[in-house]
Amino acid sequence: MPAAPVTSVTPVTPVTSVTETGARTDEAAHVINGARERIDALDDHIIGLVQERMAVSAVIQEARITSGGRRVNLSREMEVLGHYRDALGKPGTALAMTLLELCRGRV
Repeated sequence: MPAAPVTSVTPVTPVTSVTETGARTDEAAHVINGARERIDALDDHIIGLVQERMAVSAVIQEARITSGGRRVNLSREMEVLGHYRDALGKPGTALAMTLLELCRGRV
């Protein structure tokens, strides 16, 4: 039986591509891809929690305005800023400011 002719073979790119992750090995790329999937899931959860926080804040603002109060309670916002700063350091303050901005004026 004659031998089959040799044909060129296109290399198969692994599912966990080294070039997509910046890793230098397939093993590291696999770890990175798994961690990225977890981060994506966490981000989706965080976004859902922020949206829930926005809805709750709207209820509070509406109740405050309906009762004749102001939309924003600055002393409460300072508490929130302090809580985030204490838990996350200086970047926590910036994060809290962003959350507070997202939650203002939805009424």
